[in-house]
Amino acid sequence: MPNLKEIRNRISSVTSTMKITSAMKMVSAAKLKKAQDAVTAMRPYSEKLGELMSSFYEIISTSSVSQLSEKRDIKNVLLIPICSNKGLCGAFNSNVIKKAISLKNEPNFSKAKFSFMIIGKKANDIISKTENVISNHSDIFENINYDDTASAVDSIIELFSNGEFDHVELIYNTFKNAANQTTITEQFLPISKPKDTEVLSDYIFEPSMEQIVSDLVPKSLKIQLYKAIRDSFAGEHGARMTAMHKATDNASELKSELVLTYNKARQAAITNEILEIVSGAEALNG
Repeated sequence: MPNLKEIRNRISSVTSTMKITSAMKMVSAAKLKKAQDAVTAMRPYSEKLGELMSSFYEIISTSSVSQLSEKRDIKNVLLIPICSNKGLCGAFNSNVIKKAISLKNEPNFSKAKFSFMIIGKKANDIISKTENVISNHSDIFENINYDDTASAVDSIIELFSNGEFDHVELIYNTFKNAANQTTITEQFLPISKPKDTEVLSDYIFEPSMEQIVSDLVPKSLKIQLYKAIRDSFAGEHGARMTAMHKATDNASELKSELVLTYNKARQAAITNEILEIVSGAEALNG
């Protein structure tokens, strides 16, 4: 059994750790509220824009942006994993990285070459060691805004239009609630054909439907990536809050066990001292 000083040091260490994890949980909870509000606020707009683009799909395939819906033989694939810049959030980042790497084994991509455009330092730290990373946009998380996302999407559209990539896929954690984030893959380019398409034929478009589609398609892609980043950001704080809550509970449990061990060791030491005193007194009387 360790001595009393060692146990006291461990209790002090666990108490300090518990204070840190508890503080991190509260910080993440405060940030989560703001991030969750941002996701909730933009979802109706994103969903309605998606419905509108579904209605325009047939027109997209014949418009000036038709190359963005063109299906090609998949020879070069661009994967865009979205992780966080910081850790201590459980399996949040590792789930995205594993999902991204596992896509290389998909039958559709069996003959393809893979490149990565990374958003999030944690993904870059791991993936850049073994894979071809063409760019890293981790600075987006320093101040999430639409303009930075739009700039990244412009470069993706240019790479796809130039034929450097035949398929672009997003991999990220979609936010459901603080305790639940689901890792999903989402086709970014080419624009996929919707299952149910409702053609808008009873409307007059000004200046023209083709012009409207040409303006809406890039904007739709920018909103898609921006929403994914917002989802991931909210999910990150939810995952960190949950992880820190569990860490605080574990530290509290460990502290209780150490206090019990300390009390037992202290009681044993006191008992031994009493026995030594009694034995000494008996020896003197004898």
